[in-house]
Amino acid sequence: MKQKKSKIRSSRSDKIFDTINVCLMILVLLIMLYPLWFVLIASFSDPNAVNMGKVTLYPVGFTTASYINVLGSDKIWSGYYNTIFNTLFGTALNLALTIPCGYVLSKKELPGRGFLSILFVITMYFGGGMIPAYLNVYNLGLLDNRWTLVILGGISVYNMIITRTYFQNSIPGELYESATIDGASHFRSFFQIAIPLAAPIIAVIALYYAVGRWNEYYNALIYVNKTELMPLQIVLRNILINNQNLLDQLLADPNATEEQISNQARLAYMAESMKYAIIYVASLPMLLLYPFIQKYFVKGVMIGSLKG
Repeated sequence: MKQKKSKIRSSRSDKIFDTINVCLMILVLLIMLYPLWFVLIASFSDPNAVNMGKVTLYPVGFTTASYINVLGSDKIWSGYYNTIFNTLFGTALNLALTIPCGYVLSKKELPGRGFLSILFVITMYFGGGMIPAYLNVYNLGLLDNRWTLVILGGISVYNMIITRTYFQNSIPGELYESATIDGASHFRSFFQIAIPLAAPIIAVIALYYAVGRWNEYYNALIYVNKTELMPLQIVLRNILINNQNLLDQLLADPNATEEQISNQARLAYMAESMKYAIIYVASLPMLLLYPFIQKYFVKGVMIGSLKG
């Protein structure tokens, strides 16, 4: 005879708690999704309606002019290329420095391991400042160089600590001991044991670095002056600032005609609307990349955060 499955009856207080909990989660979800929704509808709305605050829940004066202007601008595509270049090569450099460094510092038998760790941690809280950093870059001949933004920010100590923690807690030391008994060198242990087993944390660190590289603008603002080398974020910034500055100059010019002011205001509003379109255009590669490494992302973060 089949046994009937007993159902756990929820009390009235449990039902009230579950209802309140679901409502709160839905509220939090809406709060998180609304900015994304607003950016999307603003990118398809009339620029004047966006600047007048008429766009709230749905597009007003539906238009694709913002996307046409974004995709038709040579500066935008140049900035897109530079950002992709910096992200790909910069992330590769970050991983080449972070993964071996975390692996070496995870070894308890490393001489001076504690001292080296302290040196790394100090750099998280203290720096030489902007002027010494600029002089250093200048003396190295890296100003207005395509590789400047790739080389700068070669390693994040925070990411290195996460990687070190993963190697310490997630890979048994007995594997390395067995490999050493079989005659494996440190390099062979690293490439044939540590790297294959560290796929989750490598995916996590790669995502962290790639997102940081993709959104980076501060170094480009200081060390890059050539238009053809500017990343996408700086291109967008310049479009917005230049249009607004021209509008302010025309408003302050007593000889400016109403037609000139009107045309420039239209360009300024269009630049403001283009900002929303560029947000989605610029975020698209990261949005496409994340689903493929999501499983590694969750697994790597949880395992790497068990112990410090």
